[in-house]
Amino acid sequence: MRHALDEAALAPRTGDVPVGAVVLAPDGTVVGRGHNEREATGDPTAHAEMLAIREAARAVGEWRLTGCTLVVTLEPCTMCAGAIVLSRLDRVVYGARDEKAGAAGSLWDVVRDRRLNHRPEVIAGVLEPECARELTAFFRGPRAV
Repeated sequence: MRHALDEAALAPRTGDVPVGAVVLAPDGTVVGRGHNEREATGDPTAHAEMLAIREAARAVGEWRLTGCTLVVTLEPCTMCAGAIVLSRLDRVVYGARDEKAGAAGSLWDVVRDRRLNHRPEVIAGVLEPECARELTAFFRGPRAV
């Protein structure tokens, strides 16, 4: 989670919400990383998770990320939850809950929906106070433009 927090710290420089993500290979090495870049790129899909998953797929050499773990500072949204399921990640570890848009147990539970063909393990609340603190500070303070 510390690697994901380091990624999250990069996002506010461009006015993006401080969310960071890393994908870990089965041996624990980082094979993908990302932080929110929607404001920086004008791309609505440039969420930290999406960028980390794309980078991991390039590093692994295929779209199936079986055996890999996504670690993200904020509970994934529905778009990212769909990408998690479709990329066959084994596990999702997240820090802060997202009561307004979370899709890994808070508002929805897309990643564990029994109707889908793949359901990764979900581990919630890892370093939650640190992850939540970054988000709260961003929304309460002045933002980069």
